[in-house]
Amino acid sequence: MRVRPLPWLPVLLLLALTAYLLPEGRFTPQETDAASPPVSQTLPNQLPAETRELFIRSRPAVVRIESLNPSTRMEGIGTGFFISEEGQVLTAYHVVGSGQLFQVQTLSGRRLPARVTAYDAGADVALLQVQGHGPFPVLKLATRPPRVGETVLAIGNSGGDFLQPRRGQLLRLGAEAGRADFPQGTLEMTAPLAPGDSGGPIIDGNGQAIGVVSYIRVDDSGQTRTSYAVPVTEGNALITALRAGEQRDVPVAGLVLDVDHSGLTDPPGGVISRVARGSPAARAGLRGATLDEHGNLRGLGDVIIRVNGQRTRDANEVISAIRRASVGDTITLGYVRDGQEREARIELVGMRTLPDLNE
Repeated sequence: MRVRPLPWLPVLLLLALTAYLLPEGRFTPQETDAASPPVSQTLPNQLPAETRELFIRSRPAVVRIESLNPSTRMEGIGTGFFISEEGQVLTAYHVVGSGQLFQVQTLSGRRLPARVTAYDAGADVALLQVQGHGPFPVLKLATRPPRVGETVLAIGNSGGDFLQPRRGQLLRLGAEAGRADFPQGTLEMTAPLAPGDSGGPIIDGNGQAIGVVSYIRVDDSGQTRTSYAVPVTEGNALITALRAGEQRDVPVAGLVLDVDHSGLTDPPGGVISRVARGSPAARAGLRGATLDEHGNLRGLGDVIIRVNGQRTRDANEVISAIRRASVGDTITLGYVRDGQEREARIELVGMRTLPDLNE
């Protein structure tokens, strides 16, 4: 796979406040944040002895994940880790959400096919089943709550590296993303993560995984300011559902929203940049932006100002309103085109059914 620019959670593209760690290879949105200094990369030979020993002990359970979608020709590289000797690999949903064919590469050099068996798209976690003979080395999930201030270790595949360490400090629990299409209640860290690390483990001093890498904040020069991971604990509801094979998708209409004009139109709303091919929004006749022969913006798309009668003033409010519904629900979108208000009734589908959202 490649790294996703943002919309790995493809529903709608929002303001570039945060960036999913897409599989290595695609553009990452940026955020200016002068308040905190950028974190620096920690090289393996600079690791303290205790952390180096933890890295050596944990590394065999971590894998590189390669994903391919033949229909869209999208490919990417992410990270995951074994949580069972039988070959269950935990990773981020956005690493596998648009793929159809998957392969994992282990530290020993084995390349094994894998398939998605369970996921929670809203929480940005997924479970793969490797098709190969075990037993596989396992990274145990946390049995205690994480502690602010503790040193944490990530292992990932960014920057062309293969299963390399990134060390940092846990800054905050229960961090909110500020975007409706990103997981909420995450762990905030200083670990210098980058595209390709997504889906990898965040490991505490006991050698247990306390989180799954999800997204980062970057400054205007592209340097990582802070990194975020979905918290995981052995036996909690999220992990129990994944082990049981549950597949929880998020509802989408098939819209990608405009980053630059969100909330700036008159009246303000979520501006459609693109409508996914074959999506409910496409069938309802909604329109995205028009471009000239050079790819320059010629005209804005439809502006969504209401969802089920609720006023929506920007892209984030549109996403939030849609996600309060469920897959299969029919919603009413109020939108403005050429100065006239219109309405469209749309039956929502699961995000995983619309790979075109990730193009």
